[in-house]
Amino acid sequence: MDFKKLPNYQSRYSATKLFDKISKVAKKAGIKVVYAALLLYYALMDGNVPLKDKAIVIGALGYFILPLDFIPDLLGPLGYSDDASVLLYALKTVWDNITPETHEKAKSRLTNWFKEVDSSDLKIF
Repeated sequence: MDFKKLPNYQSRYSATKLFDKISKVAKKAGIKVVYAALLLYYALMDGNVPLKDKAIVIGALGYFILPLDFIPDLLGPLGYSDDASVLLYALKTVWDNITPETHEKAKSRLTNWFKEVDSSDLKIF
């Protein structure tokens, strides 16, 4: 997969589509994938994140929302491996912009889909 093409998915991104997708696939995709998506979403809302990084975030979230991607989501956990890879790539790229407040917002929202969240399950890097 050519990660340089992530911005091509910008037209697929919207906050509504993102949260609709998360609510539908939260259990199948897994807590780390959902947490990564939420971290990126809240980083996007942060006014201090550079525009270049926001473009990467929007591309990654657009890819995540897209139902037909490199590995179809219908394949269950395997189907989310490409989504996870794209989200983690974007997250690693913008990691220096992820604030403690961003983490807290993502953890708080995460409890909507996973009632009991163990912080050790959220270690990404």
